[in-house]
Amino acid sequence: MFSFFKTKPALKDLIPQGYIDIHSHILFGIDDGAKTIQDSNFLMESLLEFGFSKCITTPHTIEYVWDNSREDILEKEKELKTLSPKLTSSLKLTAASEYMMSDGFIKLFKNEPLLTLKDKFVLVEMSYINPPIQLYEILFELQLAGYKPILAHPERYLYLHHNFSEYEKLKSAGCYFQLNLLSTVGYYGKEVYTIAEKLLKKGMIDFTGSDVHHQNHIEAFSQKVKLKDVAPLVQAMKNNSKFQ
Repeated sequence: MFSFFKTKPALKDLIPQGYIDIHSHILFGIDDGAKTIQDSNFLMESLLEFGFSKCITTPHTIEYVWDNSREDILEKEKELKTLSPKLTSSLKLTAASEYMMSDGFIKLFKNEPLLTLKDKFVLVEMSYINPPIQLYEILFELQLAGYKPILAHPERYLYLHHNFSEYEKLKSAGCYFQLNLLSTVGYYGKEVYTIAEKLLKKGMIDFTGSDVHHQNHIEAFSQKVKLKDVAPLVQAMKNNSKFQ
């Protein structure tokens, strides 16, 4: 399969028809993603050009940093749809959130419903410096509350790279894994790419996401994927059809 590629394909050329993105930062002025309405429009136009059919955008919810409430996110989604009705409609834009698993996260989801991707699937992330001390308690309580955690970009947590068994432990604890597409072109560096390839080879990646924030991310979609075998990546992208 995919043997017809004589040279390594550009990432944008691998996007399957009808691709649904479950991780991006398109809503302007709410986190470290789009800053202006023009930025939001540029990101949406670009994803449509790549062949994306739907986007569930996921602004950060990080205590004391981007302390976005459910209401904040939904109001910003409504504002973008009002300002750019054609683009948001074409991209079938909806909003969820990417939640930081921190000290206050358990309290948050016990006190109010989270913004989920679909069917209680919720996108979560960890600090890039170190995992939360109570990581497995958070995952347990989250699932006890009926949620299904999808860990954003597991390949980017450098402290897991030299302890691969932790990835297996996270999977055993009920985590789904979402790979950042740009990891496959080496955008985040060689170490991240190497782990991304290993996770793909082992069949540990469940879903994918663009995680686009800005123009540099969009431009990187024109770079060639470094993978020797793109089939696991393409399959993981097709798995996103679950979020139709």
